[in-house]
Amino acid sequence: MGLLDGKKALVLGIANDMSIAWGITRALKAEGCSIGLTYLNDALKKRVEPLSEEIGADFLVEMDVTKEEHYDQLKKTVQDNWGKFDILVHSLAFADRADLKGRFHETSRAGFSMACDISAYSLIGLTKALKDEMNPGSSIMAMTYHGSQQVLEGYNVMGVAKAALEASARYLASDLGEDGIRVNCISAGPIRTLAASGVPGLKKIFGIIEEKAPLKRNITTEEVGGTALYLASDLSSGVTGQVLYCDSGISTMGTC
Repeated sequence: MGLLDGKKALVLGIANDMSIAWGITRALKAEGCSIGLTYLNDALKKRVEPLSEEIGADFLVEMDVTKEEHYDQLKKTVQDNWGKFDILVHSLAFADRADLKGRFHETSRAGFSMACDISAYSLIGLTKALKDEMNPGSSIMAMTYHGSQQVLEGYNVMGVAKAALEASARYLASDLGEDGIRVNCISAGPIRTLAASGVPGLKKIFGIIEEKAPLKRNITTEEVGGTALYLASDLSSGVTGQVLYCDSGISTMGTC
């Protein structure tokens, strides 16, 4: 018997087999969960489709969170395949590389809006679109990073967007508690993913973590998957509105 037998999880944000979202997907599947996946566009579909087949996903659907019609399309796909589901995993973030390389005060208005729209508002938009399809006792989780709380070189507008994401999760937790839906964030330490490659300052952090973190090593996608499994299961039935850290303890050491 798996912890998630009979449960259904919709996972957004897989780019390739190094993605945090892929580590989470594998952890949920291993405990008996049915999986639905999304992809951003045709270019990424080529990477995600083989992973969808490997995991035996019930469906794979295009989802660009900047396009309103895609929310309706995703809702219909969930309804047609599952009716109701139990777990929503938000592992989405984006910022213009120019806004990560420059000084923070040089952030463009358009870049600020885009980063917050894709990285933070999308959690609200997805919840709005899918809430009625979620069973009581369901779990929503979003991936964040400690750059939301402390300044990290090169993280810039993404830090602001992640702060907005965390605040949104708290407000959603309050809003959806009466519906029996929990909302939390996982603050993962840096992992060499496609998304991380666009943040110049993260390259230095890997060595700092190995030197200064209590565990003296960087984390893995499998470890984030374990944290997600806890939040997805009834083991965390009393946990909502929280940011859970999975970062080898580096966030406790006065450096992010």
